[in-house]
Amino acid sequence: MKFNKPLVPVKAEAQSLTRRRVFQNSGWILAASLLPPRIAKAVEMQAQADSSSTQSVMAILSTYMCEAGSRDLPPEVIEKTKQHILDTISAMISGADLPPGKVALKFARSYGGEKVATVVASDIVCGPIEAALTNGMLAQSDETDDSHAPSHSHPGCAVVPAAMAAGELCGIDGVRFLRAVALGYDIGPRVTMTLGGLPWQIETHRSTHSIASNFGAASAAGCASSLSAEQMRYLLDYTAQQSAGVAAWQRDTQHIEKALVFGGMPARNAVSIAILVKNGATGVDDIFSGADNFFLGLAPKADPGKLIDKLGERYEVTRTNIKKWTVGSPIQAPLDALQAIMKDSSLKGSDIRQVTVRVATSEAKTVNDRAMPDISLQHMIAVMLQDGTVSFQAAHDKARMQDPAILLARAKVQLIPDEELEKMYPMREAIVEVTTSDGKQFTKRVDAVRGTAENPMTTEEVILKCHDLITPVLGATKCDRLISTIMDIEKVKDIRQMRPLLQRA
Repeated sequence: MKFNKPLVPVKAEAQSLTRRRVFQNSGWILAASLLPPRIAKAVEMQAQADSSSTQSVMAILSTYMCEAGSRDLPPEVIEKTKQHILDTISAMISGADLPPGKVALKFARSYGGEKVATVVASDIVCGPIEAALTNGMLAQSDETDDSHAPSHSHPGCAVVPAAMAAGELCGIDGVRFLRAVALGYDIGPRVTMTLGGLPWQIETHRSTHSIASNFGAASAAGCASSLSAEQMRYLLDYTAQQSAGVAAWQRDTQHIEKALVFGGMPARNAVSIAILVKNGATGVDDIFSGADNFFLGLAPKADPGKLIDKLGERYEVTRTNIKKWTVGSPIQAPLDALQAIMKDSSLKGSDIRQVTVRVATSEAKTVNDRAMPDISLQHMIAVMLQDGTVSFQAAHDKARMQDPAILLARAKVQLIPDEELEKMYPMREAIVEVTTSDGKQFTKRVDAVRGTAENPMTTEEVILKCHDLITPVLGATKCDRLISTIMDIEKVKDIRQMRPLLQRA
């Protein structure tokens, strides 16, 4: 484990086991040599009090979280975090005119509250708790926001709104805001990776998306609130108590419950907890060990050491995907493949007689002939054949699903569930085969979707996507200024100064 900056030892409550036993118990003997001198000494001192490895995990984790606001980040992590802040705020803005966003804005307007925090894409300024909930739902109004495959979570839609609301309450600058967001991405995904990710969700019927978002958003809000290491322990304790969410959201056809579970509820929880702890609330000082702890309740065989695996060395924001296409994830690779075939072979939709799409069997079920345009594979392929691309507007134009030209193009599309591609899941691979009107055949396999950690988008590509999301709502001039401000966030002295760029009349 490596930190960019040495950690200050925590108080006596963190001093609970020998350095050697910690790493023997968790298989970390090699990692011990990578610890900065001060944190290594802190762990060594713990031998005098206790022999519990999870106590050491909490000591390291809470100290790391406490110091995140003042710790430098590597340049590539800074750039990636800016991309995800911009992508998430763009999702909030574009989500304002979708059903979940409309419901959330009605909530914020009816609830009221002291004028402290900004509600994006509106003229509403309200309390930080309701602003966090509203912005979280806006960010997850559809299939636009980012995702973290190893943890089976969507970090940005909860982390960024929580950091914004707590940050406005505390008047933080752009640097601390950026670091708070990066911390949220680090902690939230690590929690559900420790629990077991997607297999754990399938086995328990709990929602990894909700739990990762709760811990990620809380960490970001805690950093924005400048909580101490001891207060971070209470923050984690209260977050564990609020880690609700069952996987039944998958039956929500209107996406509104999903927006609350993924984004709004965790962001709201996070800000309320941070305010509570900031004002003196105390609780259990190590929710990850001892009687009735978090892991005993949810995953008794989990290794808490995974919470700090490569913490300060591997930044989870760099392993988080940004969607190039604002559609359901299983449709991403097919669109990549079809666009590549059309571009490389100079084909128009009218030149194509048939498109055969192969995706994993589980993914085929998710996107087969769905009624919502952005999660219907056949419809989105038809749009690509007609337009040569898929814009946000096209992906959300339900009326166009009945357009005669689209229906003709859609008749050319055949979806085949593929058992071999199922074996590659959660890698979202696809094979697209195109047959032209004169009998020529072209095939393209996409192993790494554009925007994933394995095939990341450039900053320029992210900006281009965000222009498509922001401009129709806020206008081109405000869009340019907002993008420029976020990409130069270090110069923002108080993030409340961004409010005029985020809102519309």
